[in-house]
Amino acid sequence: MANVYDFSVKDRKGGDVSLSEFKGKVLLIVNTATGCGFTPHYEPLEAMYREFRDQGFEILDFPCNQFANQSPGSEDEIHEFCTVKFGTEFPQFKKIDVNGENADPLFAFLATEKPFEGFGKGLKNKALDKFANMNNKTYGDKAYIKWNFTKFLVDREGKVVARFEPTVDMKLVRDAVAAELGK
Repeated sequence: MANVYDFSVKDRKGGDVSLSEFKGKVLLIVNTATGCGFTPHYEPLEAMYREFRDQGFEILDFPCNQFANQSPGSEDEIHEFCTVKFGTEFPQFKKIDVNGENADPLFAFLATEKPFEGFGKGLKNKALDKFANMNNKTYGDKAYIKWNFTKFLVDREGKVVARFEPTVDMKLVRDAVAAELGK
């Protein structure tokens, strides 16, 4: 059975990175955007990274511009924004597509392992669901990710154990990471 260690991705400068380099670590893999209503997630993500990185935790940040063009900058512009505004230190990779024919194979795998189950209840979540459906209808069955800041939790063996939509409270994400690190 495949796991995340079977994939390679591109770093910000375009170099190949095998995810096997992260064997034995708990990972949170996130598609991000710099101009999204969820962009403030960078703050709790960085806090979580600083709290847990010495325990074998990594956040892998993949910018994506497929959701209402909310990450239009170059890799360098995106990186500068994140480091200056949020002080991010976790690895940031090359901007990718997460949906459609050009979807990065890693994200197609992640979403297949943990499919979308909804944004949750409430008016804001229903509004996001409607907007996401309109945005993603062009991708058909290849609409793997529904919006920016979808997070996948991966255990130390490379298995996808949880998916968190951007509407999930970041405290719940933090608690799941802590629990996985404690195993």
